[in-house]
Amino acid sequence: MQFSRLLVCFLLCFLLFSPQLSSADEFQYASIEGLFEQKVGEIVLPQIYQKLGHSISIISMPGKRAQMEAIMGRKDGEIMRIFTYGIENPNMVRVPTSYYHLETMAFAHKDSQITLNSKADLGKYNVLKVLGVKHTNNITQGLTHVYDFNDTQDMFTALGQKRTSLALTNTTDGLYMIKKLGLTHIVPLRPALANLELYHYIHPAVIEENPSLLQGLDTTIQAMKQSGELASLLRQAEEQVLASLP
Repeated sequence: MQFSRLLVCFLLCFLLFSPQLSSADEFQYASIEGLFEQKVGEIVLPQIYQKLGHSISIISMPGKRAQMEAIMGRKDGEIMRIFTYGIENPNMVRVPTSYYHLETMAFAHKDSQITLNSKADLGKYNVLKVLGVKHTNNITQGLTHVYDFNDTQDMFTALGQKRTSLALTNTTDGLYMIKKLGLTHIVPLRPALANLELYHYIHPAVIEENPSLLQGLDTTIQAMKQSGELASLLRQAEEQVLASLP
């Protein structure tokens, strides 16, 4: 009898305090802090996982740290990156179907004399960008006058003081920051310099432990695209992020 009570107590303690059981279906991913598109992904990606019966948690951090945490396996992957992220980090597994997109847009002081006819014109100016963001890293490769900032807010604050500089970010991220900071002197220099799809990336150890996850995610994203559900969720998420501004 005494042994039975001890066994029951042991099993209860095991169930209550075992991290393996409490988080068996939870994956933890990294996102890049402060970017509009990443905030949207933080809302939408958990809903995609829910359809497969999984829950996820997301930790936001600077871009370079997010990449390192993912490739070292300290996080299970990143919520969204462009296609070339997978080429630069071949150990990471890309979910084949994209679930969001971005535009690489230049922003400048409205009184600047900057004109951009193509990305080749970027070399004429001082270019500001956020550290660790792949699409702006790629488009500024080989340029000499490139300056990194921790986030879009710091970058746009500096841009307001530099009429001979331009800043690069996703179009919606820039417009979000303009609204957040109440800026009236910074404008986008249309058209966009690039249009890129955004993909979910997973560490290979996660795929090895969950062999049906990759196909399940890809099939689910395709179905949600075809039905229009994904587009609806993305619009709602965009509105939610904008509504969070004071």
